[in-house]
Amino acid sequence: MRLSSALALLTLGTTSSLGNAFANPNASKSFFNNNKLNTAQQGKSSIAFLSASVTARGGDRDSTSLTATAEGMTMDEKVAEYISQDNWDLLSGRGQTSLANLINSDAVIGAQTHVYENWPEIGTDDEGKKQLADQLADLDASYPGGIQTYLSKARVLLKEAAEASNPFADFEASVPSGESLSYDSPVPDDHTGMTFSQAEQKGLSGIKDVAFVLVAGGLGERLGYSGIKLSLETNLQTNKCYLEIYVKYIQAMQHMAESKTKDTNIRIPLVIMTSGDTDPMTKKLLKDNNNFGMDEGQIQIVCQDKVAALKDSNAGLSMKDKWNIETKPHGHGDVHHLLLREGHIDKWEEEGRKHVIFLQDTNALVINSILPTLGVSIEKKFDMNSICIPRLAGEAAGAIARLEHKTDPEKSLVINVEYNQLDPLLKTQGDCKGDVPDPATGLSPYPGNANNIVIRLDAYAKTLRGEDQGVVVEFVNPKYKDETRTEFKKATRLECMMQDIPKLFQKELGSEVNIGFTMFDRWFTFSPAKNSLESGIEAVESGSIAPGTISSAESDKYIQNQRKLKHAGMDIDLTEEKDLVKIGGIPVTPGPRIIICPGFAITQEEVVKKIKGGSISRRSSLVIEGQGLTIKNLQLDGGLVIRAAPHCEVEVDGLIVKNEGCVLEEIPEGAEVDETVSIRGYTMVKKEVKEIIITEPGKYFIGEDGEVKKVD
Repeated sequence: MRLSSALALLTLGTTSSLGNAFANPNASKSFFNNNKLNTAQQGKSSIAFLSASVTARGGDRDSTSLTATAEGMTMDEKVAEYISQDNWDLLSGRGQTSLANLINSDAVIGAQTHVYENWPEIGTDDEGKKQLADQLADLDASYPGGIQTYLSKARVLLKEAAEASNPFADFEASVPSGESLSYDSPVPDDHTGMTFSQAEQKGLSGIKDVAFVLVAGGLGERLGYSGIKLSLETNLQTNKCYLEIYVKYIQAMQHMAESKTKDTNIRIPLVIMTSGDTDPMTKKLLKDNNNFGMDEGQIQIVCQDKVAALKDSNAGLSMKDKWNIETKPHGHGDVHHLLLREGHIDKWEEEGRKHVIFLQDTNALVINSILPTLGVSIEKKFDMNSICIPRLAGEAAGAIARLEHKTDPEKSLVINVEYNQLDPLLKTQGDCKGDVPDPATGLSPYPGNANNIVIRLDAYAKTLRGEDQGVVVEFVNPKYKDETRTEFKKATRLECMMQDIPKLFQKELGSEVNIGFTMFDRWFTFSPAKNSLESGIEAVESGSIAPGTISSAESDKYIQNQRKLKHAGMDIDLTEEKDLVKIGGIPVTPGPRIIICPGFAITQEEVVKKIKGGSISRRSSLVIEGQGLTIKNLQLDGGLVIRAAPHCEVEVDGLIVKNEGCVLEEIPEGAEVDETVSIRGYTMVKKEVKEIIITEPGKYFIGEDGEVKKVD
């Protein structure tokens, strides 16, 4: 198989070639972190983009490439200058091939001599020699086009980064037009033509034909957590982790599709992309929890490979020691190529699936936006539809922008622009003020990208089978030691992002590609857990209202559910910004703390049907779960948990609960606590909670006194 990702190699040092990046796409992003164009500052980072011509493993290599046999290969003259015959014979056939290719391709540049010169005689470090050669072979096999392609692309990118070129010279950014859905509005949006509930129902009609992809290659180190982020507890009321929440939502969607179609054989697949760091722990989490109730084989895992780390602007390989190349994650953009390579695209087409839905690992709110976004995608026939939220000006979150090409409209496109790109770009056009608030709204006029995407499978499959095979544009972000901009403070590598797929869509589908976005209320859709408690406190102290900690994410989940119950007609105090109280240094809701489990309701229509009247005091805590559960006229002042198992029809009417409930307590300074507690800065003390758990199938009634009565 031959894989070419030739999106036109850029001509080094020319503005015009950089400007064509988003049509080709190949570009440098070197000026993004400098806050002004063409500035080279000591110690600053520079970013550059590229997608260059490559040949995939199994296909043709360049003229210096050599082919191994099962018995090994003959050493050529160039290799013999560095490697003795005895050392050569130690190596596996694949190791010989990759080492020879590296030496031959490095003949002119000489950037990798530290890898292959001065090997000791046989008998010294023999295992290390074999390990190094096999690692080269692994890196060669895992990267489309092999390690020579990777290093060649890296040299181009690093040169562009050092020159601090402007990739947007041929583009003008403008605010794109898109769809918008407000949870509380009963009036159809003028542009979308649907209300929120109508979009949800439209999405429900197509949910049986989707596949979910969860991008989960990261550890929780940035949050102060040593495990995988998917295992983080989303809240202290149920202690359910992120992965369980996502699985339960998918199961709830599956159940609704079964009810709607009367087909009990519907299974919605989930593919999780892991990394070498997270793969074993992700598999263990699934095994220990029996896949959280999903069928065997319903969850599949694809593991992304790491790429070689680079030590300097010549793309010299960074070595951990003499016989071990340093490697780093390549980024979540790998997901597209992996889905194609591992056969999932073919399988989904055979199953008749219509859409692929991409989720990130620690934003539990966004799962609520999936059905309406799918509904908009179906209605508007979008090939790609990004979930968006109102964005704070200067916020460290990407934005959706329309990049208008100054001379060729065919090269214009709607795409994510990272926050450290947007401000310097806007400072080169219009009023040159940069990423500033709109005076009318106080927000950025550019929609914030939640980085969760709905993609139409037929367009996606055609794009992935193009010459790039799903290899999205890459970038490099070196941190330089000094003003020479040649050596790095620490090793860098090429990276790629999932959200850059529109560049491949444009290349393969041209002007016919239909890319859009759907905007939702921020409270409904976006509150990722991505920062440590310490970083969140610093952000709050500097004036941020979005600290991005696990505690703020938990609080925002409670607030989201407050609003859902309020919309259904319940008397409840909504937490506004002025009501937040600092606990552990982070502003959080004082309550009520409400968890609506996916097994109770996932659509607005369901919540409105199952909740009638009632009131909840601010200090209260509530957990509700059960497909057959309805709640009328609840009077809650304290803690309450109601869970009804499948095939249990439970009517709650007039229940009155008053008890001590739950309280949050800050962790005393210096106290030794588990990291799952320390990352929040508080723990939840459940002083008194009324629990009603019904597991035996049947019909039940619960009245004012809380007694569970089975109805004949």
